[in-house]
Amino acid sequence: MRPPLTGGRGGGGFSGGFSGGRGDSSGGRGRGGGRRGFGDRGRGRGMRGVRGRGRGVPARGGMKGGSKVIVEPHRHAGVFIAKGKEDALVTKNLVPGEAVYNEKRISVQNEDGTKIEYRVWNPFRSKLAAAILGGVDNIYIKPGAKVLYLGAASGTTVSHVSDIVGPEGCVYAVEFSHRSGRDLVNMAKKRTNVIPIIEDARHPAKYRMLVGMVDVIFADVAQPDQARIVALNANFFLKTGGHFVISIKANCIDSTVPAEAVFQSEVKKLQQEQFKPAEQVTLEPFERDHACVVGTYRAPKKAKAATAA
Repeated sequence: MRPPLTGGRGGGGFSGGFSGGRGDSSGGRGRGGGRRGFGDRGRGRGMRGVRGRGRGVPARGGMKGGSKVIVEPHRHAGVFIAKGKEDALVTKNLVPGEAVYNEKRISVQNEDGTKIEYRVWNPFRSKLAAAILGGVDNIYIKPGAKVLYLGAASGTTVSHVSDIVGPEGCVYAVEFSHRSGRDLVNMAKKRTNVIPIIEDARHPAKYRMLVGMVDVIFADVAQPDQARIVALNANFFLKTGGHFVISIKANCIDSTVPAEAVFQSEVKKLQQEQFKPAEQVTLEPFERDHACVVGTYRAPKKAKAATAA
C-alpha cells in the first residue's frame, strides 16, 4: 500500500493512497483493467506514471510536502489527473472553497493570476472513480450531460458528477434513505445543477414530474432487483440510444454463488430489458466482488447494423 496523500490545501486527506486501478489519461485506451473487453475481469496496478493529454498546469501547495503538482486532462472529459509524488484523480470544483466530504483540494494558479480549484476523487469511496481507475472505456458522463443517479446516498460521488457535467449539465439524484437524503439536500444547496429526490427508485412514477429526459443513468442501488429498477427508470427517463453505467454488488444479489456468475446473470437480465452492455470491469482493489457494466439503451437500428458489420 502506497503512503496516503498529505499536506495539500483544503480538507484533510484520506488514508491509503491510490494503491491500485491505473487509469490512462492519454488519447489511447485505458491501462487499468487488464483485459477490458465486455465480460473480462480487470485488476488495477496503481496510478504512478499516468499519462495525460495537453500541457499540465502546476498547482500551488502540492499534494505531498508542498511539492508542485501538474494537473492534466484525463481521457474522460471533465476528469483530471493531478500528478505529483502521488498521482490522484480529481475534478474541477464547481463550488470553489467548499469541500463535500472533507476531501483534499488542490488550488491551481493560471498564468493570468486566476485560480482553479480541484477536488481529489477517492476511489475507495466512489464506485465511479474506481471504474475509471479500472480502465473503463466510456462513462458517458461529460460536461453538459443530464444524468439520473440512482442510489445517491449522501452525495459523495454525486458531487463529483456535478463537477464533471458542470453548470450546463444536470444531476437528478435519487435516494430513499431520509438520513442520507439530508446530507444530499445540504450538498445540493450549494450545487445548483444537482436536484435531490428523496424517493424509492422502485417507483419512478412518483418523481416523474421532477425529472426530464436524461443522457445517462448511473445506478448504485445494491438491491437484488437492481436490473428491474434500472429498467423501470430507463423506460421513464432515458433517451433512446442513451447510456447506462451500473455498479453491481454481487453479495447483494446472491451471496451463494461466485461473483462472476452473478455478474453474468445480471448482464442477461439487462439484455432482456433492451439494454446492450458493451463493457464490464471489476472494481478491485477498491471494492471486492463489485463490477461496473456500461452500455447503451435501445440502441438505434443503424448503430446495431454498424456493430454487426
